[in-house]
Amino acid sequence: MMEALTYTITFKVEGSKDLLVPVLSGESILEGAKKANLAIDAPCSGNGTCGKCRVQVLKGAVESKETRHIPPDEYSAGYRLACSTTIQSDLTVFVSARALAYQSRMKVTDLSTSREQGIFAALQEELRDMGLSGDHGLSLITVQLEKPGLDDAMADRERLLRTMAEQLACESESIRFSLYALRKLPHLLRDTEFSCTGVLRQEPDQRYTLLDLFPGTEGEAPLTGLAIDIGTTSVSLLLVNLKTGEPLAVGSAGNGQIRYGADVINRIIESTRPGGLERLHKAVIEVCIRPLISQVCHTAGLPPEQIYRVVVAANTTMTHLFLGVPAEHLRLEPYIPAFFSTGTLRGAELDLGVHPDAEVEIAPSIGSYVGGDITAGAFSSMIFKQEALSLLIDLGTNGELVFGNGEFLMACACSAGPAFEGGDISCGMRATDGAVEACTIDQDTMEPTFKIIGAPEQKPAGLCGSGLIDTIGELFRCGIINAKGRIVREGKRTARDEWGIGSYILAFADQSESSRDIVLTETDIDNFIRAKGAIFSAIKTMLTMLDFPMDAIEGVYVSGGIGSGINVQNAIRIGMFPNLPLEQYHYIGNSSLSGAYGMLTSRKAAEKVLEIGRGITYLELSAHPSYMDEFVAACFIPHTDGSLFNLDT
Repeated sequence: MMEALTYTITFKVEGSKDLLVPVLSGESILEGAKKANLAIDAPCSGNGTCGKCRVQVLKGAVESKETRHIPPDEYSAGYRLACSTTIQSDLTVFVSARALAYQSRMKVTDLSTSREQGIFAALQEELRDMGLSGDHGLSLITVQLEKPGLDDAMADRERLLRTMAEQLACESESIRFSLYALRKLPHLLRDTEFSCTGVLRQEPDQRYTLLDLFPGTEGEAPLTGLAIDIGTTSVSLLLVNLKTGEPLAVGSAGNGQIRYGADVINRIIESTRPGGLERLHKAVIEVCIRPLISQVCHTAGLPPEQIYRVVVAANTTMTHLFLGVPAEHLRLEPYIPAFFSTGTLRGAELDLGVHPDAEVEIAPSIGSYVGGDITAGAFSSMIFKQEALSLLIDLGTNGELVFGNGEFLMACACSAGPAFEGGDISCGMRATDGAVEACTIDQDTMEPTFKIIGAPEQKPAGLCGSGLIDTIGELFRCGIINAKGRIVREGKRTARDEWGIGSYILAFADQSESSRDIVLTETDIDNFIRAKGAIFSAIKTMLTMLDFPMDAIEGVYVSGGIGSGINVQNAIRIGMFPNLPLEQYHYIGNSSLSGAYGMLTSRKAAEKVLEIGRGITYLELSAHPSYMDEFVAACFIPHTDGSLFNLDT
């Protein structure tokens, strides 16, 4: 058998340095990018269906077929899909910043806005009202030691423990001395005339662990923690001053695992391949979380080793892969996870780069497809303690729902697909610079008006989730599309291809960031209709099973990173949300991150999240006989049952 030839790809990355990587003949450009740790967006996991992994071959021989995703003139200019282009020689490949934007330009929570500040402040107020605030287990203690001498030769460690035990009114054996603190001890004491401040953690058995040592008084020593939300698409984290509960810095980026597929099923399949579990584990830890930790710590002006407590909220698959635990049984009947909760872990076990003895807690899961992000969200939304029947809707790659009140909670998950985060949509993108996050259309002229993420002069690049909901809602309101999502009005903003597939032109080439027309096709609309149908049919199935009508819902809390918000009126118009009064809807942002923040600032809150998780009844929709009928009925705009919606809204 002839041995495969080895070639070199030179990736010329826009705004960054060149990357060189050896590859084998016949491998794809996308495989080469993975080897170079270059996160080219490929939400379809290299199946050639999403068209997002566009690159330009500047030099070298490749083998590829023409695709509907690349027009003939661009194909002639060397543009190719990285996933379906195989290497036949040394290559030079240009990678645009747009192909990497999902990771480096993801929109983050803005701590400068009153709304985002209000979310965390309101949660702290709720914790105080419930008697759950301030119990994070960490404290500071300042001690002044007697200096050693020839007549007092006690070792530094024992000298410090003796004095601390006196102040804490405990035995010195009740205080564990971390190796990290021990290594700092000799020089620190002599630099400070034997005065120092220690960071203590009280353990469940009433013992203490001395985590760190600092010169000066308690007011000068840091006490910081980290809340992390690991989504299938993006990862967000929040650095918090645990003395005050004040958020110090926030960071967000695309989940580094996305190069292995946009959805959890593709990730699980990848994890079963040789070395796959380790690749996925490193993709989220080394490629994503550790750089984000460095970023927020740089913003706050402190080293990562001064993070003493970490809380992670994630869906069940992401939690398994974050911990490096095999996840294949999540997708195999009877769909059993390796764990629901993990107990307390340590920073060094996960190689996060924080304090090695940092306490790491994982929000508990309740099912294979309803994870800790939802238990954290159920906590931060406070639906678990309300008298009113409430519904939490988390919009992401999967749609997850929790319904109930202080007496009961039921949860389910539906496979909405990646449409809400830009996947399966030809002009779709995640909530990064250039994404249209809100849209209105003039009914007479069919001309659109946009709100675009980024600088004021930013041109549109595509639609993120909230912009997609708006655009389809407006197209339906203006009579440009019908109930099946077909284009039924003609004009300069509509077009048809050689197969008769209609499209709406959001931006002409001279108006767009890419200098290409941005179009929303009937195929895109059909993909979105299935996604919105999955959400509504899940809501209806769950309420029917519990024998509640739609109008029994008294409050709806919508979360997820689909944009800066969501136009509820348009979401109702297209049959995605129940036809309820608009004032009953509340957009609460990233409820997984805010729930992790609550757990971070209070151990009692973390215990409450565990209690909530244990008390939620998990509904497996695929086992419910009426779900598929409900789904088919919901795959129209707004629905086949017109009585469920007021079409004049």
